[in-house]
Amino acid sequence: MFLIKTAKIRSYEKGLYFRDREFQGLLDTGRHWFVDPLFKVKVDVVSQRTPWIEHEDLDVIVKSGALEGHAIVVDLKDYQRALVRVEGRFEKVLGPGLYALLTKVRDVQVDIIDARKVRFEHEDINLIAKSKDAENDLNISTVEPGYAGVYFKDGAYVETLGPGQYMFWKNMGKVKFYHVGMRETVLDVSGQEIMTSDKVTLRMNSVVTYRVVDALKSVSVVDDSKQAVYREVQLALRAVVGTFDLDTLMSDKQKVAEDLESTVKDRAAEFGIDVLSIGIRDVILPGDMKDMMNKVIEAQKAADANLIMRREETAAMRSQANTAKLLDSNPTLMRLHELDVLEKIAANSKLNVVLGEKGLADRIVNLL
Repeated sequence: MFLIKTAKIRSYEKGLYFRDREFQGLLDTGRHWFVDPLFKVKVDVVSQRTPWIEHEDLDVIVKSGALEGHAIVVDLKDYQRALVRVEGRFEKVLGPGLYALLTKVRDVQVDIIDARKVRFEHEDINLIAKSKDAENDLNISTVEPGYAGVYFKDGAYVETLGPGQYMFWKNMGKVKFYHVGMRETVLDVSGQEIMTSDKVTLRMNSVVTYRVVDALKSVSVVDDSKQAVYREVQLALRAVVGTFDLDTLMSDKQKVAEDLESTVKDRAAEFGIDVLSIGIRDVILPGDMKDMMNKVIEAQKAADANLIMRREETAAMRSQANTAKLLDSNPTLMRLHELDVLEKIAANSKLNVVLGEKGLADRIVNLL
């Protein structure tokens, strides 16, 4: 008795025909009959609405040549990757391996890429980055505005990149990507004990403003550029402050700041940093020294006040002497002055002054 086996292939399907586990070919749309007394016929139906052919015997099917004209076959080497678009929309990133995509129902495009360049560049990079599938094959890094990206491959510098989104193929070399801030930065350098040239120990806080001008130097010359600036300012503070005595230090902080800036600026340039300014924020003296300084300031202020008083007294005496000379040389003016005095006395008492007989005024003045 003969056993007949049938397989129906719809318009959007393809049939994969196997006999005795050997691939025989593709089956097109329609109904197919097979004589199969020993149950050795197998037909696997695949939908062309999904272009991917996923089958355990894909390598055998591809080698048969039956897919020619029906599918795109992609055989990616270890250093190759592929981007798949279906109906003009990004679908998937393919890693090394064998793939087949049916093309009769869906419009399929495959771009093969050499991943040995490591950095992936594409006009639709932002769209690809949004795909969850891309994360399996690509490392994604975003450089924000005000930053630069320094790219190293296998320990060698490649390039410095500006703001934007960048992607790198995984497992294609050792990639290091540093994000370096290029904006102006203000750094507080906290107090440290420093000795002046006259052996006074104090603590000084400073503030430094800087920015990175060479991103490569900032990551290749020093481990941490911010910490390097902090350290250089601390060392410069010790060196510069040690050349000033306390009085000069307290009275001319601008000079100290200028010497600091010139000292730090040259050193910072070696690791790609431009020091814009350094300022002395405050100087902290020990308790006993602070009391002593307060006493000195108090004494100075008292001396200044005493000097001012003496100057005023001298000026007053000089004015009185000039007035006396003027009155002595002018009897009329002297008489007017006497009358002015009498008027003031009469205004502040019950005394009434009447001037009449010659010499009476002199006698009244003598009585006073």
